[in-house]
Amino acid sequence: STMCLMWFSNAPLSEDEKQGRYGSVLGQYSNNQQFYDITMCQAPCSEPGCCCISMLCFCPVQIYMRHRALNHVNPGSGWSDYICCQGYFGGCCCVQPGSLGEQVCPLPCMCLEACLLPGCAVSATSIVIRDRYNLGLDDDDVRLIRCNNCLQLFACCCFLLALVTPCEGDDAAANIIDCIADTVFCGVSACMTAQTYHEIRVKENMVVPSGVTMHRT
Repeated sequence: STMCLMWFSNAPLSEDEKQGRYGSVLGQYSNNQQFYDITMCQAPCSEPGCCCISMLCFCPVQIYMRHRALNHVNPGSGWSDYICCQGYFGGCCCVQPGSLGEQVCPLPCMCLEACLLPGCAVSATSIVIRDRYNLGLDDDDVRLIRCNNCLQLFACCCFLLALVTPCEGDDAAANIIDCIADTVFCGVSACMTAQTYHEIRVKENMVVPSGVTMHRT
């Protein structure tokens, strides 16, 4: 399913694209010159086991990966640095990361995040590592942002079309769109998880500076 990303351009992000949900977060890394050791399209071959397990056991894998990423950045910290989506995607009204009981019940909160906000959960763990090592955006990252924005726009248009046209084929079309979106999400999230897992393994085999602390958003 990662071949879906190849349909999109890898040209540098425009200012408009940096305003999207993922673009606003990842756009700040667009000028960095270091990158993940492997791209997302290389992840299935480099870490096939992680890719498969990520698709079959999504929530447990995301919980494990967040714990591993946080403790890679700040060894021995356990769940003490955890907040919902690590604060990267903001909140809504009175629901704000860091005020949802994460300090009291971090593991249950992470379980809810993985179940209710799967896309943000995967991306937040990846950004923890990207933020720690100032990793830039490779071609696959740029395509991912464009793919995500395109799917969201397409789904929105189809939803609006269904409201104004009493067509019997609306339900079938919506189901097809949902199936495509789910397939793309499963493939991309598995590749992103495997990419992050691989990067942590590579960095842990290198000398990592001590005394690093987490900086929450």
